[in-house]
Amino acid sequence: MFAVLALVVAALAGLRGAGLTPLGAHIARITVNGLITEDRKTTTAIDALADDDHVKAVILSIDSPGGSVAGGETLHDAIARVAAKKPVVVTMGGLAASAGYMIAVPASRIFAREATLTGSIGVLLETGEASGLLGKLGISAEVVRSGPLKDEPSLVRPLSPAGRDVLQGLVNDMYDQFVGMVAEGRHMEPAKVRSLADGRAYTGRQALGLGLVDAIGGEREAKDWLASARGIPADLPVQDLSDGGIASHALSGQLGMMVQGMWKMLISQSVSLDGALAVWQRSGY
Repeated sequence: MFAVLALVVAALAGLRGAGLTPLGAHIARITVNGLITEDRKTTTAIDALADDDHVKAVILSIDSPGGSVAGGETLHDAIARVAAKKPVVVTMGGLAASAGYMIAVPASRIFAREATLTGSIGVLLETGEASGLLGKLGISAEVVRSGPLKDEPSLVRPLSPAGRDVLQGLVNDMYDQFVGMVAEGRHMEPAKVRSLADGRAYTGRQALGLGLVDAIGGEREAKDWLASARGIPADLPVQDLSDGGIASHALSGQLGMMVQGMWKMLISQSVSLDGALAVWQRSGY
């Protein structure tokens, strides 16, 4: 009997953790770690928060160097839709740069640690070119293309001046979109954002002085602000947003984090990061 009761309790705990049992009024926590890519399940789960009457506020926890521009845009827009209906606050970990900063700007309040690296507002498009190596190996490449720019950039021949101009135009347009998101979210003039958006990262303390974040702190300070500024009871429980099932919750602790990280790296990101990136990169990294 005790064994059966223990099994039932464990099953109910798993269902609750997987978000399959009713939950009363609470604050939802969205955690974004690592590289940002397009994730339909996460976007759908975030969108559902906007119409969930049990969710009184949202805490967006970010520890990310950025990722794909499209992935950042998708998350930014989903968070903006939630922020239009209920309070959203951001807490930044050690890194919330580039697309990691992009997804933060729709929030009502952004908290960063003094040592957080954030900002890095910009876009990059990287490619490689191996014609020199192929020539040394005696290998030549033949390309049949419908137009002179169809294979730009190419791995088998240098980038042409016309191709460089086209790619620069793409990057510039995405950069303008990024600047517009920051200007709207932070209520800043676009010219002011551009003066800060040369790609550099800022510490949380620097970002506070520049108006890129609102305060120094973490989740405790975020909950205090929700209580004082938005009337959200400080004793409301915080529930992690999850779009996974019971099996995903069976892996807990460091092992679960390692498995999840490896899975995303090997599967999701390997097929998604072949476009333009909004990501902070250290020299030589």
